[in-house]
Amino acid sequence: METKWWHKSVVYQVYPRSFMDSDGDGIGDLQGLISKLDYIHALGADLIWLCPVYASPNEDNVYDISDYCRIHPEFGTMADMELLISEAGKRGIAIMMDIVANHTSNEHPWFIESRSSKQNRYRDFYIWRDGRDAGKPSELASFFGGSAWEYDSKTDQYYLHMFSKKQPDLNWHHPPVRQSIYDVMRFWIAKGIKGFRFDVIDLIAKEIDKDIIGNGPLLHEYLQEMHREVLEGADVVTVGETGGADLEQALLYTDASRKELDMVFSFEHIALDEEAGKQKWDIKALELDDLKNVLSKWQLGLLEKGWNSLFWCNHDQPRIVSRWGNDKEYRYESATMLAALLHCMRGTPYIYQGEEIGMTNVRFPKLSFYRDIETIHLYHDRLEKGFQHEDIMESIYAKGRDNARTPMQWDAGKNSGFTTGTPWIELNPNFTEINAMADMTADKSIFHFYKKLISLRKSNDALIYGDYELLESEKEIFSYSRTFEGEKWYVACNFSGKKTHSRLLGTIAEGEIMLQNYGSPITNQTLRPYEVAVYKVKN
Repeated sequence: METKWWHKSVVYQVYPRSFMDSDGDGIGDLQGLISKLDYIHALGADLIWLCPVYASPNEDNVYDISDYCRIHPEFGTMADMELLISEAGKRGIAIMMDIVANHTSNEHPWFIESRSSKQNRYRDFYIWRDGRDAGKPSELASFFGGSAWEYDSKTDQYYLHMFSKKQPDLNWHHPPVRQSIYDVMRFWIAKGIKGFRFDVIDLIAKEIDKDIIGNGPLLHEYLQEMHREVLEGADVVTVGETGGADLEQALLYTDASRKELDMVFSFEHIALDEEAGKQKWDIKALELDDLKNVLSKWQLGLLEKGWNSLFWCNHDQPRIVSRWGNDKEYRYESATMLAALLHCMRGTPYIYQGEEIGMTNVRFPKLSFYRDIETIHLYHDRLEKGFQHEDIMESIYAKGRDNARTPMQWDAGKNSGFTTGTPWIELNPNFTEINAMADMTADKSIFHFYKKLISLRKSNDALIYGDYELLESEKEIFSYSRTFEGEKWYVACNFSGKKTHSRLLGTIAEGEIMLQNYGSPITNQTLRPYEVAVYKVKN
């Protein structure tokens, strides 16, 4: 495999609305992010995935874009964006923009023109259909609940929206749509960004009249066209959100010879605590064997031709230490174990803001505290279907997107140092104990463990390019090896809150321990609760 600069990179995802507010309006902004670049640099991350900061009515926290080439005033100005790119670059940090290419806001000029007349030249920028039998064109449901069709009386037709009715889907089968998105990409490349994350990119080639929503037959043709017209020769890295992609599809996206994308986000591993065939809100306990098998399948399946994106969290997912760790008595141990388990695998790791200090899920006392459109739709939809309030709230506590969107916890002061004003969403009340300042000065610092882990990975090619092998181990232990040019590394992770004997430790006694999350040696081949140990053995 040809080596790429982003193979060694570590990505830090910033949800700007909740990261750092510089002007006291309660909303994080670009100047706030600029003020924290040294923090990200100290961690060791060298690529920032910046969630959307474009002009937007904010129906879905800027994933409803009204102008791709302007900055939302809440976040600042284009001059601020240019300063961010420049200041990050001085620290060796590149910027990855989040491109929402499947849909726009209904306030985007393209849609305003499109709905004005059936003859308008922008009409085919979106997906319009006549109703059937005095009803909607089909029974297709939106991902946010309710119908995916919205009637527009101006032209007596329905438009498609797979998300909110204020997020009409673009018609990628119309060539001017594709060219317009390519122009947006060229605009940002010219600004100096070094990457794109493509939101729900697997939906763009939908064949709505054939009931095909994801992975449409022309999807790869369109991605190859995008590569030819925009990405060829540009020094940028691309990752696509392809939630439903299996391994075979991922290879189509990421095989370098096909010239499509560099990485994809597949959600197979993070769907393992959902009841099969149901929604993410229908929760079951994680079976560790399932996680071992899925992660190993992707490690081996993309070995020769593709590249993995490694992640536990993002702005749409709950906090991993609450989800699969122990966010109470073993918060440090489980947060660091989960970090090492992921970062020592083959692929590019992604850290979501606050993950590096062990931020946890939040349990707001009332629905009125929540801001996420998906969560609010879910609550009312399930209530109408007869679910009990308490059961719905338990699902929201476990899986709601606002778990990841409470403000970044910087210190124990007012509003945790996030803003001098009133935050747009309430903070997690535990910010007085869990915050960056407290963690960075603690004896057991999650931040400093991440820093050491990132440095270890970047300085050892065995952790970048080494062959992966899942090792036989006890039920509670996830163990694997990485082998590269005369070195063999072993990673042993106790996924439980109890002491567990590990046969593996007896076979690698001669190895040098490179990283562990306890301050004293391992004895009697026993891993303590949520302990991780990383060994290097020279062949």
